[in-house]
Amino acid sequence: GMGGVGKTTIAKAVYNEFYDKFERKSFLEKVREKKVEKLQKQLLSDILQTTKTRVSSVAAGTTLVGERFRCLRVLVILDDVDDVKQLDELVVNRHSFGLGSRIIITTRNEHVLNEFAVDVIYRSQGMEREEALELFSWHAFRSSCCPRKYLNLAREVVDYCGGLPLALKDL
Repeated sequence: GMGGVGKTTIAKAVYNEFYDKFERKSFLEKVREKKVEKLQKQLLSDILQTTKTRVSSVAAGTTLVGERFRCLRVLVILDDVDDVKQLDELVVNRHSFGLGSRIIITTRNEHVLNEFAVDVIYRSQGMEREEALELFSWHAFRSSCCPRKYLNLAREVVDYCGGLPLALKDL
């Protein structure tokens, strides 16, 4: 989905709801902004539950993921991925993890998901007008309802934002 539609918020909600059902878990935010080596180190540290994990190269990190995670039931969320190479280097493939593992990827680029051959794609949509008006009201007026004297203006703002939660919050 497009930027600001709530992909990260949805991913965080899923993580918070289900993380305790998995042996190990990792939430890697803003993948496109970080170096793969740093992300691999965080992933390995989160899943192996150690801070002593050393990654000498991207290839070594990829090998470690492929070798060490096969028997573990993990939840891994990769937020804001923009290149399939990042997925290849971080999660290798679906067979790198134990039975029942879940890998959730957020991206603006559906082709990344298609190229990685994911099982299911969920396309984030903008909010419905009434939901959007309520979200805007919470941020603008600290109430679920917009004061009557601002209702027309609030509706214009909601229409202008096209149902994008981040835009509604920022405005």
